[in-house]
Amino acid sequence: MNISGASLPTMNSSESAEVLSASLAKRQQQADGKAAIALIEAATQTMQSLPSPSKPTASLGNNIDVYV
Repeated sequence: MNISGASLPTMNSSESAEVLSASLAKRQQQADGKAAIALIEAATQTMQSLPSPSKPTASLGNNIDVYV
């Protein structure tokens, strides 16, 4: 098996532009993914730092006014 630069197929300018475009799209998707993960982690940290909501009391909802 011979692998050398001479035996590789040549690419015209439109093919190289497609490869460049695909490469740039992949980098953008990776950057978007990293930004989304950072946003989720920041939201998680914010939620963990908030005080927990108050527990319902036993008297809440015990009195219901019903008119017949």
